[in-house]
Amino acid sequence: MEIKGKRVLVTGADGFIGSHLSETLVKEGAKVRALNYYNSFNNWGWLDSSDSVNEMEVVSGDVRDPHFCHGITKDIDIVFHLAALIAIPYSYVAPDAYVQTNVVGTLNICQAAKANNCERVIHTSTSEVYGTADYVPIDEKHQLKGQSPYSASKIGADAMAISFYNSFDTPITIARPFNTYGPRQSARAVIPTMISQIAAGAEMIKVGDLSPTRDFNYVEDTCRGFLAVAQSDKTIGEVVNIGSNYEISIRDTFELIKKVMNSNVEFEIDQSRIRPGKSEVQRLWADNSKIHELTGFKPLIGIEEGLDRTAKWFTDPENLKQYKTNIYNV
Repeated sequence: MEIKGKRVLVTGADGFIGSHLSETLVKEGAKVRALNYYNSFNNWGWLDSSDSVNEMEVVSGDVRDPHFCHGITKDIDIVFHLAALIAIPYSYVAPDAYVQTNVVGTLNICQAAKANNCERVIHTSTSEVYGTADYVPIDEKHQLKGQSPYSASKIGADAMAISFYNSFDTPITIARPFNTYGPRQSARAVIPTMISQIAAGAEMIKVGDLSPTRDFNYVEDTCRGFLAVAQSDKTIGEVVNIGSNYEISIRDTFELIKKVMNSNVEFEIDQSRIRPGKSEVQRLWADNSKIHELTGFKPLIGIEEGLDRTAKWFTDPENLKQYKTNIYNV
């Protein structure tokens, strides 16, 4: 399927990945309807600083409203569903909100896409649904484990999405990105929390557990993965990892960040940033052979280059001032 000329809806377009994906789709020649979470300030999130926003149709609303979802999917060819509550620490505090947004919101989008005969729905999952790896690299057949209310809500959302393919032949694909990072990411995530503290001049930065490993992916590659999945009919009805097939510990990531930022900063463990023991996902490492076999996709940006690009963005004072580097962003 060609993206150029297609009428595309991106839910969660105001967020980190969603804003980058919306920009990528504009560059590919798609007609983008970008869903921003409604607020009375008329704040469009990261779309407010996007050079491409004038080439999008920005609408504000809430995926928890089924009637609204039906309206925004009219005349849409492809839906990229990214709208979700994603912060793991906040899911310990407000798990019901995660069910309403992530599970019910996904149901509403699927029902709307079905009713409006959308050609494709790309539902966004997360590597957190796998929990701590039973084996590595993790392929799409790995069992799913709800180690946090967030991951449990995403397991439910994934199951809801694929049920529409199984029950109604709705052309749905579950795209499952591993740990995406890059410009605009919330400081609740480990890479921006380290980089932003260093950029703000901290001599001692606060961190959580440095022992877990992750499969980090630069946001540009994640967006390319979304496009590859959407353009291949072979991915319909499939779950597809988007990852690098490269594992690195948080501690080693910290050392790479120090290197690219030419910093001698040290760290201290902040207990408020430590997940409950059974909830921490200790190891994530993507098997990305399926997406390559189905679409030909492979990541292009290595970890050191991606961290360097990210650090350069955060050290721009205009970007850094949007972050509260002195507090823990749950």
